[in-house]
Amino acid sequence: MTVTSARVEPSGRRAARVLGVGTALLWLVLPVIPLLLWAFAARWSFPAVLPSDWTLTGWRAAADQGAVSAATRSVGLGLAVAALATPAGAMAGRALAAHPFPFSPVVEAVLIAPVAVPPFAVVMGLNVLALRTGVPQELALVLVLVVAAIPYTTYVMRAAYAGYDFGYEDEARTLGATARHVLVHVHLPLVAPALSAAAFLAFLVGWSDYVVTLIVGGGGLVTLPMLVGALASASGNDGVVAVVSLAAVLPPVLLLLCIGLLARRGRLP
Repeated sequence: MTVTSARVEPSGRRAARVLGVGTALLWLVLPVIPLLLWAFAARWSFPAVLPSDWTLTGWRAAADQGAVSAATRSVGLGLAVAALATPAGAMAGRALAAHPFPFSPVVEAVLIAPVAVPPFAVVMGLNVLALRTGVPQELALVLVLVVAAIPYTTYVMRAAYAGYDFGYEDEARTLGATARHVLVHVHLPLVAPALSAAAFLAFLVGWSDYVVTLIVGGGGLVTLPMLVGALASASGNDGVVAVVSLAAVLPPVLLLLCIGLLARRGRLP
């Protein structure tokens, strides 16, 4: 007779986990509720708890103001930054974790400098460099945002490689696997969760940036955060501002939820 035992999660730990997840979801959802109400509100006067009249005028006005094209530019900018900053951060993180050297703290300090230094100072210095070298505005904008994103991707990947067992790669090579097979079938599956987290952070840098895009882009590249700032500076268009703000907030939240669901279902190792 065979007796099988299943690992049962303690009730206290399960309750704490559910409470933590619920608190995190509430933290994400609560700020969005007023935006949702304003996006459909035609009139919302104090002290009414809910709008008295509803309309879709804000959505049509947001489309007329160029919200779709601005969102497209923000997506492209975020993807470009993620595509460059993620592999750069992965290489830097692997080097720092696997091959420590006497001056590694200095390198780490240099990598974290764009986060520690005020963004305006960093942008002004890099903008002058881009202008003097004649780099096109779009390319300069992407490169400056990559510089801003590399500290995040580097430290995410450094933490991942600190617990990475390089013995798996050595064993695969011993069994005759080529470098390409080791990379595709061993390395990338093991670091996929960290890579997805690093890419998400890099995407957020490009998606949500305002200062760098305004200064380096010279106002010619209108992204979603810039459109939100321009509309919010005027008065009487609360519905339009709410719609554009929702367009800026919801995609990263949905992307984060998709990454979490894929990881939970095993699509991400």
